Amino acid sequence: MMKVDILTLFPDMYNGVFSESIIKRAIDNQKVEINIHNFRNYSKDIHHKVDDTPYGGGNGMVLTCQPIFDCIASLRNEKSKVILLTPDGKVYKQSLAYDLAKEEHLILICGHYEGFDERIRSICDLEISIGDYVLTGGELASMVIVDSIVRLLPGVIEEGSHLNDSFNDNLLDYPTYTKPRIYQGMEVPEVLLSGDHKKIAEYRYEESLQRTKERRPDLLNK
Repeated sequence: MMKVDILTLFPDMYNGVFSESIIKRAIDNQKVEINIHNFRNYSKDIHHKVDDTPYGGGNGMVLTCQPIFDCIASLRNEKSKVILLTPDGKVYKQSLAYDLAKEEHLILICGHYEGFDERIRSICDLEISIGDYVLTGGELASMVIVDSIVRLLPGVIEEGSHLNDSFNDNLLDYPTYTKPRIYQGMEVPEVLLSGDHKKIAEYRYEESLQRTKERRPDLLNK
């Protein structure tokens, strides 16, 4: 069973996120254990402060080392991979989700405020960004990453459901249809009704290729 520990200053943000749908079933079926830790509880400051003004001046407050270092030390073992969520991290991709799904223990650090003390990077194994934009904190990013990883764990969903996902083989997913056959004049492609699995596979590949050319040609360059 995979274990995920998330360090945050706002644990209430996770209420409901991991208690619905596939993630909840994965937890109930003991495929994953997810724990939320408020690292303010580890602060040795009399007022439980976790941030301070930046050396050299500047706007905002910066997360300090001590609470995060101590929280990580209480959780980390030889099988842990510590991940810092930061806009200047490695851009998150489906291929990285597959790699992380093979890990036994993930620890995610959610930054907040103006940033974090640079020395916090020294205790991290990996830094991840979910895109070229800035959020108010790493909480939403951690939810995205956990969701994308848990669905890949063995027994959580059918393997075929994620093997055909967008971004596998650098292609977007092919279009899918369900009943009714005709809706407001729009018909299901005839090939999908043919029962010829070879032709259906060829059709889906061509549709994936065409959709990728139109919407994400950058993927084909890879």
